[in-house]
Amino acid sequence: MKELITTDGARLAYQDTGGDGVPLVMLHGWGQTQAMFRHQIEGLAPGRRVVTVDLRGHGKSGKPHHGYRIARLSRDVLELVDHLGLDRFDALGWSMGVSVWWSFIDQYGTGRIRRFVAVDQPPAVAAVPWMTEREQRDSGAIFDVSGLLYLGAALAGPEGDTVRADFVRGMFSGEPDPEVLAFVTEEIRSTPAHAAVPLLFDHCAQDWRDVLPRIDVPTLVIGCEGSHVHPDSQRFVAERIPGALLHVFPSDVANSHFPFLENPPAFNAVVEKFLAEEPPRGA
Repeated sequence: MKELITTDGARLAYQDTGGDGVPLVMLHGWGQTQAMFRHQIEGLAPGRRVVTVDLRGHGKSGKPHHGYRIARLSRDVLELVDHLGLDRFDALGWSMGVSVWWSFIDQYGTGRIRRFVAVDQPPAVAAVPWMTEREQRDSGAIFDVSGLLYLGAALAGPEGDTVRADFVRGMFSGEPDPEVLAFVTEEIRSTPAHAAVPLLFDHCAQDWRDVLPRIDVPTLVIGCEGSHVHPDSQRFVAERIPGALLHVFPSDVANSHFPFLENPPAFNAVVEKFLAEEPPRGA
């Protein structure tokens, strides 16, 4: 594991496999860690260079008392790719990691991104009152505002560990693999409440729908029938990004928000096929 100190003093723990070809930079979701991608680091094409990072407040990275906003996390990612000298790379985000990439694109553009993979993230998590019911459905909103406030308060309270465990369990349909559930439940414990709660609020308060039509690189959107994120929201994302492809895993292949952990071969095959495709003529 390597480390980078950001311009505002946060310590980021990252891994760089240092292979050949276009690097793939992978970002994990809220409360989780780069270990989510343990089956992708070597399971994708042999020799592919893969970069993963524990976002600030997560995993083995520092837990400062500042910077828990999606915009700051995207700045951290910019500083990481600058540090590694990555002028051209493929970007993959899962859950909140997709939002970090959307913020990156919104602020810094797509000039350095060759291909983009967005895994199971709604474009707007909170159903704010000024959205119509149709917009809330299209966006895949998971909470209303009062529900988001209640969850934040519960996570910050004395029963926070139990609330986290219940929150994780809700991301699986049916009976999950006990090892996968235990792994995810343990990893989320690495993010303390002082980081997790304000970041969750900032993350869920964002609305990325206006960014989607401005994504001008080849994009693959991945959903999962068994996830708490409704696949229709992933269809909406794919429809809004010009030329985007959509792949939804049926529940007999993966049955949760974590297809890369549940069925690594199936997930890796879909991602590798997309990354290996030749760009369109004239691109």
